[in-house]
Amino acid sequence: MPPKTRYKNWNGFSFYLRSTWWDFLNLFFPLNCAACGNYLFKGEKVICTSCLFQLPKTNFHFQKENPISEIFMGRVNINNATAFFTFNKGSRYQKLIHKLKYNGQAEIGIELGKHFGNTLMNSDEYRDIDIIIPVPLHPKKKKARTYNQAEMIAKGMAEAMNSELVVDILVRNTHSVSQTKKDRIERWLNVKNVFALKSTEQLKNKHVLLVDDVVTTGATLEACAQRLLETDQIKVSIACLAQA
Repeated sequence: MPPKTRYKNWNGFSFYLRSTWWDFLNLFFPLNCAACGNYLFKGEKVICTSCLFQLPKTNFHFQKENPISEIFMGRVNINNATAFFTFNKGSRYQKLIHKLKYNGQAEIGIELGKHFGNTLMNSDEYRDIDIIIPVPLHPKKKKARTYNQAEMIAKGMAEAMNSELVVDILVRNTHSVSQTKKDRIERWLNVKNVFALKSTEQLKNKHVLLVDDVVTTGATLEACAQRLLETDQIKVSIACLAQA
């Protein structure tokens, strides 16, 4: 048998084994969509194709002025701001964020981050991103959750956008209380001085994308952006997975 044919046949057999193994695992340990709960088909990861298709995308990355950029207008000098999708209270997409943030399902952030990153690559405003930085958690909170949800999103985005993921320059020094029930002013006061930059050298002359899971009043992102803008010749843009 010619070598090329033998190699082709082995590839086919290898694919058959992987496919059979996936069928076997799914028979006893069915994989479900994190949004709707239906079974995932082959090729689907974490979220089914139907839920991805119905994801209420904002397309704000095609608009320089949009509801997210308006949040920061006059507050902090950023280049661009966007959110991937919006959600209503109680919707499957809010539950998706809750699972990512509180239920230990880090893979949701990574997978949605990849889709978000691929989407941003269609916009001229985001194609030149050099570095992606997630909004940091205080070490105590990160230990309690086992991971930083913003970092998981940023990880997927960095892979899709071929950008550098940096997680050790912007840090959170103060363990502030939850922002959930605070208004805009209270949120801003709560995070005003909790972030710090360990170094600026790596950020000079770079376009940095600051990433978080959900944007509401923008207070946390504003505080982070202000610290990043202490760097010479830096451009800062903001990208959030969801708008509440």
